[in-house]
Amino acid sequence: METENQNNTPILEVAWNRFAQLDLAAVERSKSHLRMRKWIATLGVLAALLAILSQRFPTAQYGLIGWILRVFLILTPLIASFLAAIAMKNYSGGDWLIKRAGAEEIRKEIYLYRTLFQETPTRRADLEAKLEKIQRQVYRTLNGELTIEPYNGPLPHNYKRDDPESDPGFDDLTGEQYFQIRLMPQLKWHAKKLKTFQAERTRLQILIGVAGIAGAFLAALDQTAIWVALAAAFTAAFSGWQQLRNLDAIIRNYSKVRMELEILQNHWLNLEAEERTSAQFYKLVKSTEEIMWAQNVEYIKSQQEALKESSLEKEAELINNVIQQAVDSEERTKQAIADTTEAFVSDALEKGQAALVGTYEAALTGLAKEASSEMVQAELASMQQAISDAAGNIIARTRATLTSSLQAVAADFEGMEIGRDTPPSVLNEIMSRYPKSNDVKG
Repeated sequence: METENQNNTPILEVAWNRFAQLDLAAVERSKSHLRMRKWIATLGVLAALLAILSQRFPTAQYGLIGWILRVFLILTPLIASFLAAIAMKNYSGGDWLIKRAGAEEIRKEIYLYRTLFQETPTRRADLEAKLEKIQRQVYRTLNGELTIEPYNGPLPHNYKRDDPESDPGFDDLTGEQYFQIRLMPQLKWHAKKLKTFQAERTRLQILIGVAGIAGAFLAALDQTAIWVALAAAFTAAFSGWQQLRNLDAIIRNYSKVRMELEILQNHWLNLEAEERTSAQFYKLVKSTEEIMWAQNVEYIKSQQEALKESSLEKEAELINNVIQQAVDSEERTKQAIADTTEAFVSDALEKGQAALVGTYEAALTGLAKEASSEMVQAELASMQQAISDAAGNIIARTRATLTSSLQAVAADFEGMEIGRDTPPSVLNEIMSRYPKSNDVKG
């Protein structure tokens, strides 16, 4: 384990700084994109209203008022078209989603550094290499236009000193600390966001319904039904916003994350203090980070579909690369534990059998050299047969004992991946559980 003071670890400062840059840039770009789309939708409704008012107030009868309405009727769609062109130019790449993916991957690596890799001597170099890979990946996916503002504020940028569940960001974490500052805040955040999105979806559904009813009511009052066009414009604006937000997919995604995190919460709280071993700590961290990363990938996919349906096709092309690389990164060590167990069993049995047979063969050879009579030869043959039978029985018992013990180990560590990223503490605990047979000796 590294003994340096984690508060002075430069690589963590670099990682949190890069996370802050991408996170803040993603948030700002997302808000800017939504503001632009709101203005375009508003101008569309305003253009419909001005078209109706221009017919109601002709210039021949209303003079200046009629001319003002016509000027605004001409300017409104022109402004809306101009904003749409800007949106296609500056937001069609969906850079906020790509930056969000990069930020979340950096945060995942930070927590792995502070938990599972505590005893890995090369963890600083490994984190540096991962940061380099993530930054290059984001840069390539953005077609070489990684324009983000430098960050010079406190680190982590979202740390709140008065909040006990807020993460200071630099110390290595125990299982209980990780549970309190990583799992629980994420569970509460998703539960809160879930309520917000559900309320927004309900509001949009009500507004769409009200606009439809208003259109029918206006059509009944006005024989020309000219005001129905305004109600239709509101309905189109609300429906387009609902499609862009893709709230149904987001609510399903957040509901799944909340459920999975609650399952992990229940399991951890059900463990007694002595049961919260390094293996359980390993499972908690790995499961939580996998859930959070899967949520991030699913969110990108849902927004990809929403942007495609909103005629932002370039968005999907640029995001596909990020998603594919994210999926590929999860396939690193699926067969590791099975291969390790099989290799251990084969090696143990082969060494034991070789040692046993070699010992008895040496003993029998020595006796054979010293014996010359037929009686001794007969006794030796009988002894050799008895020893051979005993060796077979010992090997059979050894195999049964090893198999039973290894099955128990496999059951205790089911679902755990063994690979180059597995912490030494977990490997030591697994190896300490392997049986040591007293039957096979040299």
